[in-house]
Amino acid sequence: MSVDMNNITLSVSALLLDMDGTLVCSTGDVEKVWRLWCQHHQLAPEPVLAMCHGMRSREVIRALAPQLDVEREAVRLDELEMEHTGGEAIAGCDELLRRLPRERWAIVTSASERVARHRLRCAGLPLPSVLVGAEEVVNGKPDPEPYLLGAERLGVLPARCLVFEDAPAGIESALRAGCTVVQVGGDAPLNPAVVAVIRDWCEVKVTLGEGAAAAYCGMSYRHQRGLAQ
Repeated sequence: MSVDMNNITLSVSALLLDMDGTLVCSTGDVEKVWRLWCQHHQLAPEPVLAMCHGMRSREVIRALAPQLDVEREAVRLDELEMEHTGGEAIAGCDELLRRLPRERWAIVTSASERVARHRLRCAGLPLPSVLVGAEEVVNGKPDPEPYLLGAERLGVLPARCLVFEDAPAGIESALRAGCTVVQVGGDAPLNPAVVAVIRDWCEVKVTLGEGAAAAYCGMSYRHQRGLAQ
């Protein structure tokens, strides 16, 4: 890793990418779905909206509405998400993903695989060869299991993976898995261990080498950790 005043360079073997809020501008869609779900069950939406970003629906339901059938409600939420998906790709990610070899990146999301593929298609983004969705793991984010599984399926050690995340739960999951994390969006780091905060993918450049990739994150307007070169 090397750092100058405005940029950070990271040599990694693979990229592990969150989807909602990281690749797709879907925050509004996600909140709309949860508001509709809360309305159906006559629940106050505020606690749900405060918790839902970056987490599987199952964890949210267990925590805030344990009286409900978790699996049945997860299916209900999936149907709502299929109906209310229309987010655009975050600037710069389409071009970057299409340049990457398919064996060098994976998506690790708290959405179901069905919803994730639908949302990616709606945003016009390429589909990955490895997609770790909500149903693939026993424990969702912030548990490290999703990112550990993503790294395993790419055949790469977690320490050689660079994660891009936007939500506290996902950042914690990736850090606990032993990955390096870049935060997408926000004016300040959500966790002191993130190495950089970017506005969008236009601030990221990737160069490919044999068995490795160098990710250059431009930091002109965002936080970077004070790391020695």
